Parts: sequence; structure tokens; C-alpha cells
Amino acid sequence: MAVLRLLSALDVARIQLYHFKAIIIAGMSLFTDAYDLFCIAPVLKMLGEIYYHEDSIGTPILSTFYAIALLGAALGQLLVGYLGDRLGRRRVYGICLMIMVLSSFGCGFSVCTTRKSCVMASLGFFRVALGLGIGGDYPLSATIMSEFANKRSRGTFISAVFSMQGLGILMSSAVTMSVCSAFKNAGERSSEKTRAEESDIAWRLILMIGAIPAALTFYWRMRMPETARYTALVEKNAFQAEKDMQKVMSVCKVSQVEEDLPEEPPCSSSSSYKLFSRRFFSLHGRDLFAASANWFLVDVVFYTSNLLLFQIVNLSDKPASISNVYDSAFEAAKVAAIVAACSTIPGYWFTVYFIDRVGRVKIQIMGFFFMAVVYLAAGIPYSWYRSDHGYTSNKGFVVIYGLIFFFSNFGPNTTTFIIPAELFPARFRSTCHGISGAAGKLGAIVGTVGFLWGTKRDEEHKDVFPDVKRVRIAFLILGGVCIAGVLVTYFCTRETMGRSLEENEEDEIITRMSSADELLPRRQ
Repeated sequence: MAVLRLLSALDVARIQLYHFKAIIIAGMSLFTDAYDLFCIAPVLKMLGEIYYHEDSIGTPILSTFYAIALLGAALGQLLVGYLGDRLGRRRVYGICLMIMVLSSFGCGFSVCTTRKSCVMASLGFFRVALGLGIGGDYPLSATIMSEFANKRSRGTFISAVFSMQGLGILMSSAVTMSVCSAFKNAGERSSEKTRAEESDIAWRLILMIGAIPAALTFYWRMRMPETARYTALVEKNAFQAEKDMQKVMSVCKVSQVEEDLPEEPPCSSSSSYKLFSRRFFSLHGRDLFAASANWFLVDVVFYTSNLLLFQIVNLSDKPASISNVYDSAFEAAKVAAIVAACSTIPGYWFTVYFIDRVGRVKIQIMGFFFMAVVYLAAGIPYSWYRSDHGYTSNKGFVVIYGLIFFFSNFGPNTTTFIIPAELFPARFRSTCHGISGAAGKLGAIVGTVGFLWGTKRDEEHKDVFPDVKRVRIAFLILGGVCIAGVLVTYFCTRETMGRSLEENEEDEIITRMSSADELLPRRQ
């Protein structure tokens, strides 16, 4: 009974300062995630110039490098998602942040400065560790924010946390351009040996700076209380949950809720079934499939789109030959910054505004559909957009291509982060979010590795640009993946807007929660 009262109080709690504080604390990890994941593309361009000289980094090395980091993220989502349900969200939240901070610094301190094989192996090791921290942070951040929020604005809060990714992408581009500009100007007055040493410092500095924002939030993250829903529903201590919440939020006290509510606490009738049991699959199998499949599909598209962006777009109209180690990284970061500011970040904030007005399913279907349209519009006439120097610098193409990132973030890239945090019971929520996210990272591996080889450059003839025909085929395939996302969402995904997190349990739980919502306002 006390459990039901507390959950009802949380569902109707007014928006207050701690909600916004939680957005910053949880969102800063997503900021760091995006910074670390998206600064690696220009850094790899620098590594190619520094250590491989005339030979570019080959497709086998690139694909391995991308795959191991994403595999680390998938493992982190599975492991930390499970631990978040077994040990509590708070206990493993700080550990994830420390892994991210230490591994970011580790990437910068990668051993060796001359042997390329040693540098790449060391950097790859720390990128795997970074992936574990990044992956583990996804289910925890989403679950914690969903369990702190009220049901009317829950989607807005979770999407606001996720929108910090856009600022992380923009920050990574700004830092990369600033470092490249500073070192390039200083290098013009240095000897050749000194320039080589400075360029080796530059890429390390770019990677390490990403750890600073996350490190600044460690103290506040460790002071966060355990979520009331976990304490009440999993640890079965409603009064400790209320006590924790009263420290940081103003919520209706348990004693203020109607006394004649049902005696049986939520989920007691169904608490006997276990994860992956027959009863679990009968109640939540379809939800888990839909969340995992949609995340897989959108990450195939999202990560491949970012990869192709750095391979085919260059707004400088410079020839392919780059005379300075910093130029290629600077140009890649500049393109990413423009796309982030004009397309990616607006997409995130459109979702923040509309998610609790339109609904998750409608936004996800719309995003997948318009991404498919854009891929067709960009892919079919792609040879017309391509410039003589090999890159695509046509401004119209860049605008069209930017719409992919807008509708990805005002669409499935954001909603796939939100929905798994709302569909599952408290004792499985973090685990199921981790499973869904891990499926997404497998999709990212399929996309990046598959399209790295599918659009492989002609290394025998030193052709540094993907073949036009292959890029066109890649765009058409990605459009087909988006159509698959529309179908999976339409037929399999349930809407969660405006519903209590506990309403996704059995029918008798829905009845009890509805009764509590009717009683509570009369006592306020």
C-alpha cells in the first residue's frame, strides 16, 4: 500500500529544480559519450597523416578500430544494464563515469610515439575500455531519468538528457578545429622534427579534453540518491524510498494519500517470474523485440551516415592532396560542426518539445519515413552532386544530407533511447534497456564495417574517394533499412506517452494505479 502511494506521488509530482539538475548530471555523460565517439573520425585522419604518411590507414585497420570500440559499448550495455537491476542504479553509475574519464585520459597517453602498430594497439585497448563505460552509461542514464520523472513530462526529460549528445558532437568539432589551428600556426615556426612531435601531442590532447566535463560532474553523480522506484519496487522499502526523495524533491508524502487503497503492493502478483522466463516473454517479449530491432536499424543508418559524411563531404573545395597534417582533421571537424549546429541539435530539441505532445511512436515512424525519402533524394542523383576533385561540396547536397541527421534525432535515434526506459518493469528495466542498446551497437558494427568494405576505396590505384556507384547503392540500402524501421515500429511498438511506468505490468496493476491517480489529486 505504501508502495502504491509513493509511486502515485511520483507520477503527479510537479516539475522542480532537481529534475533539471538530474538532466545535467545524467546528460553530461551523454555529452562525453558523443564527444568521444565522434571525435575519433578526424583523429584517425590525423593518425593516417602522422604514422602512415603516403599510405592511408587501410580498410582492415579502420573497420577493426571502429568495431572494437562499438563492441566494447555493446558489452558495457549488457553488463552494466544487468548490474543496474541487481545492485542498484546509483551503485554502478559512478563506476561507469570513472571508466569513461580514466579511459579518455588513457587514449591520450597511448604508449609509443613512433611505431604505428604500437600506437594503434594501445589506442584500441583504451577505446574498448571507453566503450565499456559509454555503453554502460546508456541504460543507467535513461532508467534513472525515467524513474525520477513524472508521467506527464517523462519523455521531455529523457530526451533532454539524450539531447546533450548534440552539444557533445559540437564540442568535439570545436575542440578539434581549435587544436588543429593552434598547432598548425605554431608548427609553421618550428623545425620539421618539432612539428612531428607537436602533431603527436595534438591528437592526444583532443581525446583527453573530452574527459573534463564528465569529471566535473562526478561529485554530484555520487551524491544522487537511489531512485525511489528501485528502492520501493525492487528492494521493497517504500519508506526509505520516500525518505530519499524528500531529500532532493518535494513529493506528496505517503501519509497524504488515501488510506483505503489496495493492500497489495504493485507487482507482487507477478514478481515470481524471472527474466527470459516464459511469462516474461508472454508479457514483454514483443516489447523487447521491437525496442531491440528498432535500435539495431537506426544505428545501422546513424553510424553509417556519420561515416559517409567524413568520406564524401568537403566544403573547402580543396584538392584531395592535403599538405598539412591538421588540414584533413580540421575540414572533417568543420563539416561535423556545421551539420551538428544546423541539423543534429535542432532535431534533438524538436523531440524535446514534441515528445509528450505527439507521442513516441508517431515521431519514430515519421523520422524513419523522412530519412528514407532523403536517402532516395540524395542517392539516386548522387553522381550529379559530386565535384571534380572527388569530394561532394555541392551546398544543396549538404542541405539534403543534413536532413538525415535532423530526422534521425527528431525521430528514431532519440525515441529508441526513450522507449526501453518506459516499457519494462523496474526489476528488468535497466537490463532490457541494455539489451536494446547492445542490439543497436551491433547494428552500428554492421553499418560501419559493412559500408567501409562496401564503399572501399581503390587502394591499388590510390583512389581516395568511394566509388560513385557504391555510394549510390549504400544510400538506397540505407533507405530500405529506414522503411524496415517504419514497419517494425508500426506493427510492434507500443505507445508509452502519458502512462505510468507501472502500467506496463499486468491488468490488475493498471487498475490499482488508475485508482491511485484518481484519489491523489483530491488530497493535494
